[in-house]
Amino acid sequence: QVQLVESGGGLVQAGGSLRLSCAASGRIFGINAMGWYRQAPGKQRELVATVTSGGSTNYADSVKGRFTISRDNAKNTVYLQMNSLKPEDTAVYYCLVVTSNGYWGQGTQVTVSS
Repeated sequence: QVQLVESGGGLVQAGGSLRLSCAASGRIFGINAMGWYRQAPGKQRELVATVTSGGSTNYADSVKGRFTISRDNAKNTVYLQMNSLKPEDTAVYYCLVVTSNGYWGQGTQVTVSS
């Protein structure tokens, strides 16, 4: 089994910053992609950003230039640095770790006030 522990969510004013972390532990035999998704009330879960084992990144258009995804392979941890936050970024953020299976974190709330 793989366990994911997310941290770093909270309440911030528009224009502020937050950094999310997601640490994976357990029976890990090689992590491929890692990523962040989010789900706002009444909406479907959507991709925010992903990073492959080789370091290639992909971002949703809505966060390009504001968010940065990174990973520390030695710590099996993925980060999401979120700058210039907007009220529309308010959502529960979930990390995803892909090995031979996909594993989701428990989610962390990000609330951006206007």
